[in-house]
Order: sequence, then C-alpha cells, then structure tokens
Amino acid sequence: MYKILTLNNISVAGLERLPRDKYEVASEIQHPDAILLRSFNMHNWEIPSSVKAIGRAGAGVNNIPVDDMSKRGVPVFNAPGANANAVKELVVAGMLIAARNLCQGWSFARNLEGEDNEISKQVESGKKHFAGFELPGRTLGVIGLGAIGVQVANAAHALGMNVIGYDPDITVQSAWQMSSDVEQAAGVDDLLSRSDFVTFHVPLVDATRHMINEERLHSMRDNVVLLNFSRNGIIDDEAVVKALEEGKVYSYVCDFPSNLLKDHPRVITLPHLGASTKEAEDNCAIMVADQVSDFLENGNVRNSVNFPKVYMKRGGKSRLAVVNANVPNMLGQISTSLAESGLNIVDMINKSRGELAYTLVDVEGEITQECTDRIAATEGVLSVRTL
Repeated sequence: MYKILTLNNISVAGLERLPRDKYEVASEIQHPDAILLRSFNMHNWEIPSSVKAIGRAGAGVNNIPVDDMSKRGVPVFNAPGANANAVKELVVAGMLIAARNLCQGWSFARNLEGEDNEISKQVESGKKHFAGFELPGRTLGVIGLGAIGVQVANAAHALGMNVIGYDPDITVQSAWQMSSDVEQAAGVDDLLSRSDFVTFHVPLVDATRHMINEERLHSMRDNVVLLNFSRNGIIDDEAVVKALEEGKVYSYVCDFPSNLLKDHPRVITLPHLGASTKEAEDNCAIMVADQVSDFLENGNVRNSVNFPKVYMKRGGKSRLAVVNANVPNMLGQISTSLAESGLNIVDMINKSRGELAYTLVDVEGEITQECTDRIAATEGVLSVRTL
C-alpha cells in the first residue's frame, strides 16, 4: 500500500487515478511515499525522509526545493501543458480587454447615474474616451514556446495577427505543433522591437528576472501592450508604470496584483487566474497522479524537472531502480552486484541529466535485501528501490 500526502486540494479527477486497493491518500498521513501539491510552499517545511516522489499539479515548481530533492534522489514531477488551453484563453482575453479598453469602459458604464435618457446621453458623449483598436494585422511577440506559448502563438495567428516567437530551448515536439507562419526572432531584443503585443511564457529564474526593464522598454514600439500570465518578477513593475505614465506602454495586463499596480488606470490585474478552470485543474491532477503512480509502481519517469525521462516496459521477475551521481563505472558496479547475487539481467536502461543518473534493471529472479543493501552502499548511489 502506497501512502500519498496531499498538501493542497487536488482535483478528485486526479485522485481517482490512485485506486484505493493500492493507495492511501490523505491530507494528514505518516511516512508518505509521495506528496501531491499545488501552491504549498515546501521550502521551509520538513519533507519526510520516506518521500520517494513529489508531484506538482501545475507547471511551475518554484515552491518546491528541487535541488534538495535531487540530492536525496527524489524526482519532482509537474504537469506541463495540462493547463495550456486555460492560459491561452486568458492571454487572448487579455489582448482583447486591453485593445478595446473593456475594463475602463465597464467601470465608466457601471458608475453612470441619472434617468435612462440621461445615461444614454452620457454614453454617447463618453464612449469616445474608450475607442480601441483591432487585433488583425498587429504583431504579437511570444517569449517562451513551450506548450502554452505554442498554443498562444497559434491562436493569435488564427485571429489574423502576425506572430513572432523566441525560445532558444524550443523542443522538437513544440516546433511540430506550432504554425509554420510563426516567425522566429533572432533574440529577445529583436522580438521586442517588432511587437505591438508581448506575452511571456517562461519560468522565473535568474536569466528571466526583470527581463523587461527600463532599458528594454525604451527600445520597444510606442503603445505596446504587455501581458504577463507567467510569473511575477519577469517584468519590472516600477519600470512599466513609469513607461505607462510616459505614454510608451499602452496597457499592462497581468495576473499579479500589487499596491503599485492594482489601481492604475492603464493596468489590468487579475487574481492569478491563469490555470483557474475546472478543466485545467482536472488535467493537471490527472497528469501528475499518473506520473507519480507510474514511478512508484514501475520506476518510470515522465515530466520530471530534475530527472531524465526514462520508460521501460516490465520484463523479468523483479525490477531495480537506482538513482546515483552521474560518474563513471556506476553501471558496472550495479551489474557486478547483481551478478554476485546470481541475478541475470533481462533488460536495462540508463539515462542521465546533469549531475544525476537513473537506471532501471529488470532481472529474472528475486532481488534480495542483501543485494539491494550492497548497491545502496556503493559510493555515489542516492537511492535504491526494488519493484
């Protein structure tokens, strides 16, 4: 019986993927084998030594001490792409809201007073202040072409916009899914200088913190619209407010309210709604539950932010899963230990990612505790499991 600790409310659709005859799932549980969470901050929380896997029902993992988990040989899973449609729809909505001044117009209309005929006159005289512009023919710059960025790019193209994209680490899978009409930018500055709208779909790391700053804002087109449904900190909010006051930026739409932003007439702040749809929450929970259960039961790794992708069909009688430092001769030592226990290898796969390596081995016989202990005692081995 595997024990799963939930640190946030996880969609029932995901929890149903963990059958009750194999899994005990609770928000309070001792010695959990795995943890499922959404936004819970784990950095100042003591993670039990029994934990073998962590699953985040979402894309970002800033709330998880990934480096510490790597040192313990614990994979951290996320759900990339599961909320892509939800975020894409919000980005499109953000462009429309900004271009047509819908929030400002709504605020004006809801504060009208007087008889209906007086309100009608005020509407006719006031609507000129909220005249906007249309999307077709405008250029959208998409920074970050993962699952979300690709969907945003394709949707904008379908709306008649010109689309420029930039991502130095774009995957082959993303490239296949993206419209061939999306133009590749030479770099961030090239994209910014040619875009009427810019949307960001990148993680918050040192390289992306304050990616949009005062210097870059000056190099952008006049009346640019900025949209940030990615991470707070990617845009320097103080620099954007200054650019709004100067008339350089037309509108700023983001998911991260603050005292600086929330009352500004040209800023639209939303309460972190990027993935807040039932469909997205279900999709994220299902994906991460499947990944965690496949790892616990079979040792397979899919969509881990710190482990290599490893999948092997079950063969033989027993399976060994070994996490170790990515150093020479580890496979040789693992094979030797199995041979010393009289175990014949049926199949084996080994992959590495940075300083970590991960090995699955299927053997014909039963793996003894003595064999497991011998491998665990090998210098450089971080964790060993028999499945």
